[in-house]
Amino acid sequence: MGLLEKIKDIEEEMARTQKNKATEYHLGQLKAKLAKLRTELQAPSTKGGAGEGFDVQKYGDGRVALIGFPSVGKSSLLNELTGTESEAAAYEFTTLTCIPGVIHYNEAKIQLLDLPGIIEGASQGKGRGRQVIAVCKSADLLLMVLDATKPWSHKEILTRELEAVGIRLNRDPPNIYFKKKKTGGVSINATLKMTNMDEKMVFRILQEYKIHNCELLFKEDSTVEDLIDMIEGNRRYVKCLYVYNKVDMCSMEEVDEIARTPNHIPISCQCKVNLDGLLMLIWDMMALVRVYTKRVSHKPDFGDPVVLTKDRGGTTVEALCNHIHRTLSKEFKYALVWGTSSKHYPQRCGLTHQLEDEDVVQVVKSKLKSGEDGRGRFKTTKDEPLRIADRTKKEKLKT
Repeated sequence: MGLLEKIKDIEEEMARTQKNKATEYHLGQLKAKLAKLRTELQAPSTKGGAGEGFDVQKYGDGRVALIGFPSVGKSSLLNELTGTESEAAAYEFTTLTCIPGVIHYNEAKIQLLDLPGIIEGASQGKGRGRQVIAVCKSADLLLMVLDATKPWSHKEILTRELEAVGIRLNRDPPNIYFKKKKTGGVSINATLKMTNMDEKMVFRILQEYKIHNCELLFKEDSTVEDLIDMIEGNRRYVKCLYVYNKVDMCSMEEVDEIARTPNHIPISCQCKVNLDGLLMLIWDMMALVRVYTKRVSHKPDFGDPVVLTKDRGGTTVEALCNHIHRTLSKEFKYALVWGTSSKHYPQRCGLTHQLEDEDVVQVVKSKLKSGEDGRGRFKTTKDEPLRIADRTKKEKLKT
């Protein structure tokens, strides 16, 4: 029996099992088995050569991927936002490979990827689904393009396909401390009362993964799915924006319902409606931070900012130094910050200071010695020890 047949059997058993207190432990074990099988299914095959994928180099300050069913307007949206020529037609599967484009917005460069349309069963490899989903894992933001004239179940189908391969949309990683040990047994602690599962459920899941020595600390009221995700360790938590295209063919009540739903936005590529609002929402969800640098006794350089993100190194002063040069953080002495993140102008900050959008930063380096003898050609320090007790005593004069 192959992996697909085993996955199908477990899903059927979970569907026909009633959910109550007597079966919750059995369902927890089935969820753990299903997660293990799906991880094995996504693992690369050792037989044969390397598979054909979408080789797209990362460019710019962030990466946004367009995902959706065929013929929903992904290529038209790419053409409108970036000016890239991507073939758009009235038939399905017009785009057969990954087509990149660049959005220039607020002095930042955002890479936009037009991916081929996926179908139901893409998580199992149907319709080049694995290659498409692999690109989605490397994106900082997903734009799930949906047809406003189609039923709302399309969103649930796409979300289910992404969940099956370990992509979690608009969710934070579970706040669970997990560490494997060689000896000592299983130690389970919690900082609050657990209502979704008990110790017996935790032991059942750990036995399924053959983990007999570990340390677990629950810092939130986690579910069985959160514990499985933490044990697997290969989950990707991505922000997702649901873009409903072709709203020019819907009623005002339907458009108003889409607009009032969180993380949803109605647009129309053909009529060019609400594209500016889409760019603003992309900028807000990516949370890009523009930082302007300033040299000593010079005006700030407002022409070419340094763009930082939480997903790519963080937004601290140390991330700024590493972005400029990898050795700058070692020579760092302090930084002067002007902007909304500082309490006064300028504020003297360290490497851990969190920067905000449109801050001005001046980095001051420490004066390092160029050689063993001191700075420059001349010696500025004495050879004698600093403490008197460490100095060698001179011999007494012979009389």
